[in-house]
Amino acid sequence: MMPPMPALRPAQLICGLLLAGAAVGAAGCGDENGGSSGATPTAEPAPTATADSTADDATSSPASAPAPPARGMVRQIATGLEVPWDIDFLPGGDALVTERDSAKIVRITPGRSTPDEGITVPGVAPGGEGGLLGIAVSPRYERDGNVYVYFTAATDNRIVRMNLRTAKVTPILTGLRKGQIHNGGALSFGPDGRLYAGVGETGDTGLSQDPQSRNGKILRITTSGDAPDDNPTPGSPVWSLGHRNVQGLAWDSSDHLWASEFGQNTTDEVNLIEPGKNYGWPNVEGEGDTDGGRYTNPKVTLSPTSESSPSGAAVSGRELYVSGLGGRKLWRIPISGTDLGKPKALFTEQYGRIRAVAAAPDGSIWFSTSNRDGRGDPQDGDDRILQLGT
Repeated sequence: MMPPMPALRPAQLICGLLLAGAAVGAAGCGDENGGSSGATPTAEPAPTATADSTADDATSSPASAPAPPARGMVRQIATGLEVPWDIDFLPGGDALVTERDSAKIVRITPGRSTPDEGITVPGVAPGGEGGLLGIAVSPRYERDGNVYVYFTAATDNRIVRMNLRTAKVTPILTGLRKGQIHNGGALSFGPDGRLYAGVGETGDTGLSQDPQSRNGKILRITTSGDAPDDNPTPGSPVWSLGHRNVQGLAWDSSDHLWASEFGQNTTDEVNLIEPGKNYGWPNVEGEGDTDGGRYTNPKVTLSPTSESSPSGAAVSGRELYVSGLGGRKLWRIPISGTDLGKPKALFTEQYGRIRAVAAAPDGSIWFSTSNRDGRGDPQDGDDRILQLGT
C-alpha cells in the first residue's frame, strides 16, 4: 500500500501537484435526489459489467499506468474520497478531483488507489448543494500552471483561477447568485479555448428567462472572465438561457456541446447547446410547446426524475455518458451527428449515487460515487472513483 502522505503546507501540496502533472425554494424534490414519479422512462437497462480492482502500486506513475479495462469492465481507481464533485486531467495523466464539502482538490495517480491529502481552496463555503464544484485544467497548463474552479463562497457563486506554481488565487467571475439548491457548477474548456460554465437558477425560476441575469444560463467567458466578442449578445457572458441546473458539459469530436440538466417533477434533459438558444425553463420541462420556435427541445429526455437526476457528462468516441444521482446509474447514449440514440442504463444500484463523469486521456471513462453527500447510503470505500473501459 502507498504510505500515507505527511501533513504538508498548502504551498508544498501545490508543488507536489505541479511536479506530478509535469512529469508526464426548491422546486420538485431537491433535484439531486430525483423528483416525483412521472412519465415512463425512455431508457432501457444494459448488462452490468464485472468489477476489477486495481492493485495499489506505490511506484507507478502516469507513464506506467495500467492499460484501461476492456469495454464494459470496471476498475476501481481510488477510495476514501469525500463527495467528489468533478474530475479533470493534468497533461501527464494524473487526475484532479474536487471534493464538494471538504473544499479540497485532490490528485489521483492511475495505479495508486490512495489519493493525496489535497489542497484546500480558500473561500469555499459549503452548504446544501453548494461548495467546491467544477474544475477545468488550463489547455496551456504546462506553460501557465493554472486550473479554474467554480465554487460557492459566503455571498455568491464564483469562478477563480488558481495557479499551482505560485498558490495565487484570482477571482475572474463573481456575483453569481447562490442558493441551498441549483448552484449549477459545471466548468469546462471548449475546443475554442473558451471557458464554459453551467449556472443554476438557485430555485428562483424567473432568473432563467431573464436575459440580464447570469443564473439559469450556460456562460462562455475568457480566462480573464470577460465576455468574448463573438458571444450572442455583445458584452454578455450568456451563451444559452432557459436552464434550470446544468451540472454536466461535454464536447464530441465534431465540437458539438452536450449538457445534462435536472428536471423538476417528471423529466430530466440532455440538450445540444447552440449559441443564443433558449431551452425553455421554467415554461417547458422536457419536450413540449416550443412557442413558435422560441424554445429548443432536448435531444433526449429521461423520466421519471427519480430514476435519473443527471449530473456529470463526458464523451468517449461516439458515445455520451451521463451520470444519474437519484437513479443510481450511468447512462450510455449513442451520438449520431446532432442527434442522440436511445439511452442504456449501466450499473443500476450497483455503486449507489453516481455524480462526476470524465473522459480520461486513454479514452476510458472515470466516474465517481456520491454516497457521502447526505442523500446516499455509503458503502465500504466510499466515495470512490471508478474507471469504465469503452
